[in-house]
Amino acid sequence: MTGTPLRVGLVGYGLAGSVFHAPLIAATEGLALDTVVTSNPERQQQARAEFPDVRLAATPDELFARAAELDLIVVASPNKTHVPLATTALKAGLPVVVDKPVAGTAADARELAALAEERELLLSVFQNRRWDNDFLTLRKLLNEGELGDVWRFESRFERWRPTPKGGWRESGDPAEIGGLLYDLGSHVVDQALVLFGPAASVYAETDIRRPGAETDDDTFIAITHANGVRSHLYVSATTAQLGPRFRVLGSSAGYVKYGLDPQEAALRDGLRPGPGWGTEDESLWGRVGSGESPVTGGGRTEPTLPGDYPAYYAAVAKALLEGAPNPVTAREAAAALDVLEAARRSAREKVTVTL
Repeated sequence: MTGTPLRVGLVGYGLAGSVFHAPLIAATEGLALDTVVTSNPERQQQARAEFPDVRLAATPDELFARAAELDLIVVASPNKTHVPLATTALKAGLPVVVDKPVAGTAADARELAALAEERELLLSVFQNRRWDNDFLTLRKLLNEGELGDVWRFESRFERWRPTPKGGWRESGDPAEIGGLLYDLGSHVVDQALVLFGPAASVYAETDIRRPGAETDDDTFIAITHANGVRSHLYVSATTAQLGPRFRVLGSSAGYVKYGLDPQEAALRDGLRPGPGWGTEDESLWGRVGSGESPVTGGGRTEPTLPGDYPAYYAAVAKALLEGAPNPVTAREAAAALDVLEAARRSAREKVTVTL
């Protein structure tokens, strides 16, 4: 890519904005981090220290007042602000990237998608865990037919946090769109739908386990896909012994992989994309085989492909500059929200929900 980089306005500089979006935007050819929106003085100082040339704005209104000076808006603010901010950006004629979940309901997501289509503007959703190392490795195995016909997909995003941290992500106020179902659940459901296609039915269990917790912190989702694959998805902050990240069982073999992709930890530690980015130690590689447990040496070691979060923003830049496909559409995100809404209803009413 050549020419003047696209100027990016980033709304929000909390975890999502400072750890994920800002570093990845800055590392992407064709994009330039122009403005960061945060009213927090400490976060303003942090943004200026990390990106000395960045402009600061205290409110989104300040940002949109100079919309003509920008080429892309990234919404990395709390969940309840995603739809109104994305709507304002689209109406201002600006393409938008929105962190997940794009909206609180599938209907809101589709309404937003329709607005973007009407304005002929890019609306993309930051489902970064499509570029996790284990997910990329599993897609390779599936594409090569290594597992045969997949019968069951188990995916776990588990943590041990026995004391609530507070904040809007753990708020019991429905307007905040908090809780693990919509946080980590957005990742595991999106991955399952990308791998195995549309959901036909959904069953879920959600619990509030920790003293003082206000919203779900231990959730299980079972999806029966239209093609017959069953996905069992676990998201939890209360798991004292962590299970495998993936356990995938097929007619020929299974794949078991422990440990989380290393990219988030690297970004939190201040590391930036470059040579060797996204690689993990061989001791964490998964195993492919049949008839035995990985613990007893069954099967063979499967090298884990490097994770590649930078590929998301590279695809966004290519979509804007060259007309390439949107890496994650709002309608795909709406399909995941259909599942999350069905899961919430299933847990509340103790029923299996048909989609």
